Amino acid sequence: MELSELTSYALEKYNIPEQHKWADFPAFSVLVHPDTGKWVALLMRQWDTDTGELIEICDLKCGRQSLQEFPRSYLGDPVRMHGNKWISIFFRSETEKDIVFKLFDRAYTSGEQRGYTITIGGEPVVLKDEYKETALPFSGSSYRAERVIIPEKIKAMRKLFVYGRESLPEKAMNFVRQGMFMQDYEDEYPWNGYFNCYYPTYHDLTIEQLRGYFSWRSDLRKGKYTPVPSSVAYIYIYELLNGIGVSTPEETLTKLEEFRDNYLPVAQPDQNMQKYLRRWMFEFALLKGLPKETLLRYADPKQMQNDASILALKDPENVKDEELFTMLSYLSGKYLQESLLFKKEPAAAAAKRLFCAVYCKIVKGYCVEGNDFFKLLYGNRTIRRYYPLANAVYLKTGDEKDRVVELNDNRVYSCENGLWTVASYEKLSFNAGLFRAFLHGTDCLLRKYLKTGHYLRLKEDEEWLKPFVEEAIRDDRIAAKKAAVQEIKIDLSGLDKIRADAWQTQNSLLIEEESEDRESETEEISANIEVIETVPEEEEIDLPLNAVEIRILRELLAGHPVNEILKNEHLMPSIVADAINGALIDEIGDTVLDCEDDCLSLVEDYIEEVKELLGGKG
Repeated sequence: MELSELTSYALEKYNIPEQHKWADFPAFSVLVHPDTGKWVALLMRQWDTDTGELIEICDLKCGRQSLQEFPRSYLGDPVRMHGNKWISIFFRSETEKDIVFKLFDRAYTSGEQRGYTITIGGEPVVLKDEYKETALPFSGSSYRAERVIIPEKIKAMRKLFVYGRESLPEKAMNFVRQGMFMQDYEDEYPWNGYFNCYYPTYHDLTIEQLRGYFSWRSDLRKGKYTPVPSSVAYIYIYELLNGIGVSTPEETLTKLEEFRDNYLPVAQPDQNMQKYLRRWMFEFALLKGLPKETLLRYADPKQMQNDASILALKDPENVKDEELFTMLSYLSGKYLQESLLFKKEPAAAAAKRLFCAVYCKIVKGYCVEGNDFFKLLYGNRTIRRYYPLANAVYLKTGDEKDRVVELNDNRVYSCENGLWTVASYEKLSFNAGLFRAFLHGTDCLLRKYLKTGHYLRLKEDEEWLKPFVEEAIRDDRIAAKKAAVQEIKIDLSGLDKIRADAWQTQNSLLIEEESEDRESETEEISANIEVIETVPEEEEIDLPLNAVEIRILRELLAGHPVNEILKNEHLMPSIVADAINGALIDEIGDTVLDCEDDCLSLVEDYIEEVKELLGGKG
């Protein structure tokens, strides 16, 4: 850091110019308090002939205690000045600007006019601190720099600032104290220049910048929206959050909405301002106990969508399949996206529908030690500390009442003794292992049903999924049959009349003997019709097998030999085995029929699966 940076800081922030008071000693100069005329700093520059470098030193009136507070190698005892109010600063590469500026702020405050007015039946008497400068051992000069006029209101405001540890709460306290004092102030000094600061307040602005800010604010309140640096605009937002210039919480939110809708489109500030503004409006409404509908108006849309998705997993039967599958995909990472089930239509559409159906059945029917599937996934709500307006310059009022605010079925805010918490189901506590088992097991079983190929083997810890997937598949088959087969209704009430008319017509065309023979035949046919009408149709098997192959499998399941069937149908055992194994490879994923010495037999491991495919019949 260089000494010139300190002089620039003093001029810009406090309107203190560098004064060269001694013509015979141009390397010495002072910074003088603009109100009291007291020295704040003595600046020294000296050329080192040994090193060929310029040595820059400042004796600063910030108090000797600063050496204990900031133990730095470039800070030490004063070089020219005397007394416990002075320290020295050596300007080198390691000299830190932030610390030097803080110490100068402290020095400026120590040089302010302090006194009291006491009236006792006469003229007021002002008691002032006594002060004596320590003379330098060289002659003086009468030179004094020209002062810049500062509005009295701003002078008074600056004196309200109380120096301390400069924590954010203390910064907010100073800001509110000064802001309430200046809430009706107006100026006519256009903003000009650049300003960038974290948690900006009035104290961070120079005199010129302060006048520019209050002029900009005056125009803003009149509906004139002129762009300024984002850090300047944040000061206005902090004013509204702290009730500066407004009367009620509702008015605060109205003014913030006006700022959002009118200023942001014109100024196009940093991307964070829009995000912070929405968040602060929500948190402000929460702190002030405003109605739930107000909170929902300012709540983060992404957070609300996330809550809705989690609630969809908790109660899936009340949401659409598309929404449920979107949440399942989000939680799965890339798994569902890369699964073969969802690569091609129409299998992809069926797979989405079935995945949702399986999940619904699991949530409804799966339970371990009294815990349903959703609770096994997410556990209980996570409770954590919540800090409303913690990243804004905001002074807590201390009048927050204990209350519970249930924003939705997932998110609940609570305040107790001024401390806020929020309870919600979060992905951080998500049981990823259980969810992966659900994904893989369902994927494995649905691939066989949808005949996608590249079959997976069900793991031992996924066996619990089978009844839920099988139930979803049965429901899907029933629904498909209902959709594919048009229901035919026959009105049997007119059947007797049809038969009578047909009989009469037939009799008119036949001779007597033929009539008798036909009558006998008709009665026999009618009896057969009645029998056919009462015999239920055998359940259709939805497999790529012909009637003979199905008969062979059923005989084998019943433990009967099939040599006679093969002989009568003129079939070779090896060819039949290949045909049946090929037809069932998509369903079973393996060979189900062996052929040894022209003798067919079922593979024992797949007997139950074959029986199930044949409708449970042997």
